[in-house]
Amino acid sequence: MAYPTAVNNQITDAVTQANVKVPGDAPAMAMGQLFEATNAQQQANAPQQASTTQGVSTLSKPTGG
Repeated sequence: MAYPTAVNNQITDAVTQANVKVPGDAPAMAMGQLFEATNAQQQANAPQQASTTQGVSTLSKPTGG
Protein backbone atom coordinates (compact mmCIF):
# COMPACT_ATOMS: atom_id res chain seq x y z
CA MET A 1 0.00 0.00 0.00
CA ALA A 2 1.20 3.51 -0.71
CA TYR A 3 2.46 5.75 2.01
CA PRO A 4 0.10 8.53 3.08
CA THR A 5 0.85 11.84 1.38
CA ALA A 6 -0.47 15.37 1.47
CA VAL A 7 -1.89 14.88 -2.05
CA ASN A 8 -5.56 14.07 -2.45
CA ASN A 9 -6.15 10.36 -3.21
CA GLN A 10 -8.40 11.23 -6.14
CA ILE A 11 -5.54 13.13 -7.78
CA THR A 12 -3.06 10.28 -7.35
CA ASP A 13 -5.64 7.81 -8.71
CA ALA A 14 -6.29 9.99 -11.76
CA VAL A 15 -2.56 10.33 -12.52
CA THR A 16 -2.01 6.59 -12.08
CA GLN A 17 -4.90 5.73 -14.38
CA ALA A 18 -3.66 8.18 -17.02
CA ASN A 19 -0.17 6.68 -16.84
CA VAL A 20 -1.64 3.20 -17.42
CA LYS A 21 -4.01 4.23 -20.21
CA VAL A 22 -1.40 5.73 -22.53
CA PRO A 23 0.86 2.64 -22.75
CA GLY A 24 -2.27 0.48 -22.92
CA ASP A 25 -3.42 2.32 -26.05
CA ALA A 26 -0.06 2.02 -27.82
CA PRO A 27 -0.60 -1.42 -29.45
CA ALA A 28 -3.97 -0.38 -30.88
CA MET A 29 -2.51 2.87 -32.21
CA ALA A 30 0.39 1.01 -33.80
CA MET A 31 -1.95 -1.44 -35.54
CA GLY A 32 -4.10 1.43 -36.80
CA GLN A 33 -1.05 3.12 -38.31
CA LEU A 34 0.02 -0.17 -39.89
CA PHE A 35 -3.41 -0.64 -41.45
CA GLU A 36 -3.35 2.93 -42.80
CA ALA A 37 0.12 2.41 -44.32
CA THR A 38 -0.94 -0.86 -45.91
CA ASN A 39 -4.06 0.75 -47.36
CA ALA A 40 -2.01 3.63 -48.79
CA GLN A 41 0.32 1.16 -50.51
CA GLN A 42 -2.61 -0.74 -51.98
CA GLN A 43 -4.26 2.45 -53.22
CA ALA A 44 -1.01 3.63 -54.81
CA ASN A 45 -0.52 0.29 -56.57
CA ALA A 46 -3.31 0.77 -59.15
CA PRO A 47 -1.97 3.92 -60.85
CA GLN A 48 1.58 2.58 -60.64
CA GLN A 49 0.54 -0.63 -62.35
CA ALA A 50 -1.41 1.30 -64.99
CA SER A 51 1.56 3.54 -65.79
CA THR A 52 3.86 0.51 -66.03
CA THR A 53 1.43 -1.20 -68.41
CA GLN A 54 1.20 1.94 -70.53
CA GLY A 55 4.99 2.22 -70.67
CA VAL A 56 5.46 -1.41 -71.66
CA SER A 57 2.73 -1.07 -74.27
CA THR A 58 4.42 1.99 -75.75
CA LEU A 59 7.78 0.24 -75.89
CA SER A 60 6.40 -2.91 -77.51
CA LYS A 61 4.59 -1.15 -80.38
CA PRO A 62 6.20 -1.87 -83.74
CA THR A 63 7.88 1.09 -85.32
CA GLY A 64 6.67 2.25 -88.72
CA GLY A 65 8.87 1.59 -91.66
